[in-house]
Amino acid sequence: MARQDEDGHGRHETVEERADRLWGELLQELRVAQTGVQILFGFLLTVVFQSRFTELSDTDRAIYTSTVMLGAAAVGALIGPVSFHRLLTGRRLKPTMVVWASRLTVVGLVLLFCTMASALLLILRLAVDHTLALWLVGVMAVWFVVCWGVLPARARHAARSESGTGGPGGGRTEG
Repeated sequence: MARQDEDGHGRHETVEERADRLWGELLQELRVAQTGVQILFGFLLTVVFQSRFTELSDTDRAIYTSTVMLGAAAVGALIGPVSFHRLLTGRRLKPTMVVWASRLTVVGLVLLFCTMASALLLILRLAVDHTLALWLVGVMAVWFVVCWGVLPARARHAARSESGTGGPGGGRTEG
């Protein structure tokens, strides 16, 4: 249970307690993101073995190659915090570990966004007119930006406006 100050606001945590809490929260977020990116990446790896793959245009093969590379980079970034934990555990570096793992997670989410947009472009170019495919990918890219960026930013701004502190837990994951 979080301790509160006299006014009933915020938490009284040591640096280590805050790092432990933020690490636990980050792990929960990573479980969701890792599952999604790993399923998508696994699917992408199987595409090259499909008989229709040989029929792809040079442009579509370039999109596929870019998509696989983006997916691999996203997997690497989203699994990176596991490496941080394993290599830094017991060295009293958890606050630093949380900062770097948080940064890797954000990079991983950006790479996942790019992977999703690229995969959608490849699939939709095969399903509909190329111009329509670009428009549809653009619409979905905007949707992702709204869901993953705009809405959290608005909530953060609203919390800051209401409390002047950045919201529950003090705002930033990085410290």
